[in-house]
Amino acid sequence: MSATAAPVQEETYKRVQNILISQPNPNPNQRAAYDELEKRFGVRIDFVPFVSVEGLTEKEYRKNRVYPNDYTAIIFTSRTAIDHFFRICGELRIKISEETKYFCSTEAVANYLQKFIMFRKRKVFNGTKSIQDLKPYILRNKDERFFLPCSDPGNPEVTRFFADLKVSVQEAVMYRTVNTDLSDLKAIKYDIIAFFSALEIKSMFEQFPDFKQEDRRICVFGKAAQKAVTDSGMTVNIQAGTPEAPSIAVALENYLKVSNNGIA
Repeated sequence: MSATAAPVQEETYKRVQNILISQPNPNPNQRAAYDELEKRFGVRIDFVPFVSVEGLTEKEYRKNRVYPNDYTAIIFTSRTAIDHFFRICGELRIKISEETKYFCSTEAVANYLQKFIMFRKRKVFNGTKSIQDLKPYILRNKDERFFLPCSDPGNPEVTRFFADLKVSVQEAVMYRTVNTDLSDLKAIKYDIIAFFSALEIKSMFEQFPDFKQEDRRICVFGKAAQKAVTDSGMTVNIQAGTPEAPSIAVALENYLKVSNNGIA
């Protein structure tokens, strides 16, 4: 299915018995939505992380020769980036100035930042849905020295965004994404597999190069995962990260209403 095709292909509405989510088991609040799907539609939902994150050691990070306290504005695109930024700063005994400004891609990321700083002493800006929402704030602060904590191999979306704004930003790899062992999945067949990122799809094909979609339905969150699925020769059947389905749980609910209840 192309990027402009309908989020769900009608011919794939077959009854669902089991679903695989390519993420760790969520916290109880997030899990509640999936528990409700299991009860309402008689399905089993398993959580198996396809990738995991590991932080660079202090010794590894020093090789970058890039230090956060040389910069006046920090860009955060995830809670993971926040965790490893402050971990590295602690290990290097770096004190961040109270005048430092923070630019967070979403409100959820900004809220998480409160675990590490006092908001009243610092300036924090956040987008609504993505880094693109920060454009007016960044342009008003374009003379700041921007620092972007990220994973390998960097964050091309953010660097392109800054390049388009003609504002310089320094990437700093503080953590890496690695494949988890998926060997236990070899004999398991799921009706739906849900992916949150392109890296999860990459992990699956690196470990199962002969994987075939067959009659499995593929659910994805966001455009990057959608592109990775189509580039791999598979078909996206269920699209999340849209106004109609802002989350994987909602996208699955919309699909199961048809596949398992026989109603539109």
